[in-house]
Amino acid sequence: MNQPVSEAITRKSASNLALAFILLPPEKRAGMSTLYAFCREVDDVADEESIPLATRREQLQQWRDDIRAACENGTPRFPVNQELKPVIQKYGLSFSLFDELIKGVEMDLDVTRYETFEQLEQYCYRVASVVGLLSIEIFGYRNPQCTEYAVHLGKALQLTNILRDVGNDAGRARIYLPLAELKRHGVTEADILEGRYSPAFAELAGTVAARARDYYRKAREALPREDRRAMVSAELMGSVYWRLLCKLERSHFNVLSLTPMRLSKPQKLFLILRTWFRHFTGAMVPNYGTP
Repeated sequence: MNQPVSEAITRKSASNLALAFILLPPEKRAGMSTLYAFCREVDDVADEESIPLATRREQLQQWRDDIRAACENGTPRFPVNQELKPVIQKYGLSFSLFDELIKGVEMDLDVTRYETFEQLEQYCYRVASVVGLLSIEIFGYRNPQCTEYAVHLGKALQLTNILRDVGNDAGRARIYLPLAELKRHGVTEADILEGRYSPAFAELAGTVAARARDYYRKAREALPREDRRAMVSAELMGSVYWRLLCKLERSHFNVLSLTPMRLSKPQKLFLILRTWFRHFTGAMVPNYGTP
C-alpha cells in the first residue's frame, strides 16, 4: 500500500503511539500509520491557536464530512482520508467512532477547564479510548471483551498524558485537572498557571494518578487471554505509559515546568525489546497495573 502522506506524518511525529507500530506486521503497521495520521491531522487543527476559532471549527467539520465520505464509500478529498478509505473498508471502521473522536478534539476549542472527573473522563474516552476502539479492529481480536480493555487502557494513557503535561498545558492557559479536586486540596488555578509547586499540588496530582492506576488495573484484568498476542502494540503503549506514570510518582509530580517529563530513548528501547521478547515467547501477561 502506497501511503506517502500518512507515513510522512507518522515519521515526523516521533510519538509513543507511532513507536508502538514497530511490533506489527507490515499490513497492520500501514493501517495503523494511516489511522494515526488522521488523529494527528485533526488534533493539529484544534491546537493551531494562530488560526481563528471559527475557522478551526469549520475545518474540523470539513474533516468530519470527509471521513464520513470515506466510511460511506464516497470520495474523500483529503489525502490522509483517501489513504484511510481502504483501511476503513478492510477492517470495518465505524464513522460513529471517527465522529466521536472529532467531538473530543472539538472540546479543546471550547473547554479549558473540567469541573469533575466525570467530565474529564468523557474527554479521555473521546480522544483516547475511541482511538483504542478503532485500533483493536486493525489489530484483530476474537473476544468482544477486548473493547472494554481498549476503553480502560485509553483512559489510563490519557490521564497519564494529562499529568505529564500539566505545566505545558498551563502555558496555554489550560487546566485539565478537575477543579473540584483543586478545591478539595486547596490548590488554586493561579497556582497551576503560575507554576507554584507545593505538597498540596502533589497530593492533588496523586488523586489523578490513583485514577489512572485503577484504569491500568482494569485494562490488565479485561484483556482476554486469547487476544494478548494481537494486542502487542497496545501492550507496548501500556508498558511505556505505566513506566512514565511511575516516573511521575517518583518525582512527586513535579510537572509544572513547560518541558514535560519523558522516558529516555534507552528506556523506550528496553520496553520495545522486552515486549517483543514476551510476544514471541508467549509470556504476554500485561506488565502494568500492578500494586
